[in-house]
Amino acid sequence: MGDSIEKSQENQGESCPSKKQKIASDTNKNSGDGSADQSILSKFQIKKVLRDSTREKNIFIHGEIDDQEAIVILEKTPIGQDTLVELLKDSSLQLKMKNDIYSNYLLIPPAHLNDIKTSLICPATQKHVKKYQTQETFLVEETEEDYRSITLPYIQSQSFSVQWVYNILEKKAEVERIVFEDPDPKIGFVLLPDFKWDTKQLDDLYLIAIVRQKDIKSLRDLRSEHIPLLENILKKGQEGILQRFSVPACKLRIYLHYQPSYYHLHVHFTSLSHDAPGSGVEKAHLLSDVILNVKANPTYYQHRPLTFTLRADDNLTAKFREAGKLPDC
Repeated sequence: MGDSIEKSQENQGESCPSKKQKIASDTNKNSGDGSADQSILSKFQIKKVLRDSTREKNIFIHGEIDDQEAIVILEKTPIGQDTLVELLKDSSLQLKMKNDIYSNYLLIPPAHLNDIKTSLICPATQKHVKKYQTQETFLVEETEEDYRSITLPYIQSQSFSVQWVYNILEKKAEVERIVFEDPDPKIGFVLLPDFKWDTKQLDDLYLIAIVRQKDIKSLRDLRSEHIPLLENILKKGQEGILQRFSVPACKLRIYLHYQPSYYHLHVHFTSLSHDAPGSGVEKAHLLSDVILNVKANPTYYQHRPLTFTLRADDNLTAKFREAGKLPDC
């Protein structure tokens, strides 16, 4: 959910059911109890490093598990303030350099303070591989006609699966992670942590509100009848986060993505102190602005040109290129 890892919008394809079921079983075997199944990653055969970010302290690796395509994402977890005393007291130091008042050390912490957040996608598709691979990006301006003739037909022609979203809404998965839920079929939603947030500290707080209505794909579908839904998400999402995490509304960035990573309407809640992937002006639309725009013009997002980025290997990029919308790129 959101880019260190977001769940796929693509069908898994023709994979061996027995192997697929086995991996799903292994992965979920100890879900939520803090334990780990050591056999999963021991089966992972590395093919290629897709992306390695020293800034974000993560690495994306393409490989195989039991002859099925897989992606492993490793990410160093932030240092928690509540562990500082133990970290400084119980770690060992190796001197690397000393010059006058300046010293550099390699600090080796106790194992339980040296976690690496690990995410597994299996079976993975080529869409996953492209998503996590370092690629050139382009800025695209999509007009009303572009959406009707290029983007919407592309969405309708693809096998985008959001079954994992329905599993959350129907409480078939991730029940223990739900922070707040409103069961109303029209204005209701489920609020839960994004997989990019380990919930251990508030500086990188990141939650997702998933709407219960199944016929709203993206920002482009929003009209005046959706204002009660959007206002409900804004108000109750803020209240739920304040109650659970004691973070007030004035410290939250609340927005929608366009293009979204999956075509079921969802809203991002992140800490203002966190430079979250996709929170820039070329992708994020503040929910408060969206509400005001739709109130002022009920069909605002059906007619307004929207600007967003596309990656070089994205299939939608090819569609815009074929239509002559990226002549110099």
